[in-house]
Amino acid sequence: MKPTLVSHLDRAARNLSPFAVCVLLVPLGMVPLPMPGYTPVAPAVALIAVYYWSIYRPDLLPAVAVFAIGLLQDLLSGVPLGVNALVLLMVHRVVTSQRRFFHGKPFLVLWWSFMLVAAGVALLSWALVALLVGTLIDPRPVIAQYLLTLALFPGLTWVLARAQRAFLKQA
Repeated sequence: MKPTLVSHLDRAARNLSPFAVCVLLVPLGMVPLPMPGYTPVAPAVALIAVYYWSIYRPDLLPAVAVFAIGLLQDLLSGVPLGVNALVLLMVHRVVTSQRRFFHGKPFLVLWWSFMLVAAGVALLSWALVALLVGTLIDPRPVIAQYLLTLALFPGLTWVLARAQRAFLKQA
C-alpha cells in the first residue's frame, strides 16, 4: 500500500515530538519556585528531557535541535547567550556516546547517572556564568535548582516515557 500525504505528515509530526516536547518544557521550566531563604529557583526540566531523549531516541533529537533548545533557554532566562546551548550539547554528546550502557538498566541506574550529569551541568553552568559576567555568583540557588531537578526527574521521566509510547509507536 502506497503511503499517503496524511501518513507522511503524521510520521513527520511524530518524529518532531521529542523536539516539540523539549521546546514546550523550556518556558514551563522557567517558572520559578519560591524557596525560603533563596531567590526563586526553577528546575532544569529541559535538561531532563534532553537526557531522556538522548538515551531513548537520539535519532529524533539531533545536536542541532539540542542547540536550538539551549539557545531558546538562554534567550528566555537571561543567561549569557550560548551557556545553556553549550551545556545541553555536551550532555547530549556524553549521553548518546554512552547510551548502550543505559539500555536495559533499572531506573535507579538512570537516576544515579542523571545525578552525576546534573551535578556536572550545575557546576559548569555556574562557572561559565560567573566567568562571563566577571564576578562570583552565590552557589546556593544553583544547588537548590540541582536538588529540585533531581526531585522532578522520576515524574518527568515517567511523563516522557508515556509521550514516547503515545507518539512514537513503531509503525
